[in-house]
Amino acid sequence: MPPFQLRVTRMSSPDLLGYAAAALTTTAFIPQVVKTLRTRDTRAISLGMYLLFSAGVALWGIYGVLLAAWPIILANGVTLLLALVVLAYKLTESRRA
Repeated sequence: MPPFQLRVTRMSSPDLLGYAAAALTTTAFIPQVVKTLRTRDTRAISLGMYLLFSAGVALWGIYGVLLAAWPIILANGVTLLLALVVLAYKLTESRRA
């Protein structure tokens, strides 16, 4: 048997629900990231909130890995990347101030 074999399976209703929820909650962060990248203004963003949020999303991602739950893994992986972009800009702005 090849080490990497593609296995096609039907998704269950809970998985479909998970992917739909993941798509919505992850997509919700895109406008903030786009605005931050365009304006480079993060004054109205709470540093504490983004630090806690990023840590929480990372823990959710680890939880998803432990459960092998792909909707949780993918959603939190992408959300963490988006949140870290905003957080990086916020930390850069905080250092300048």
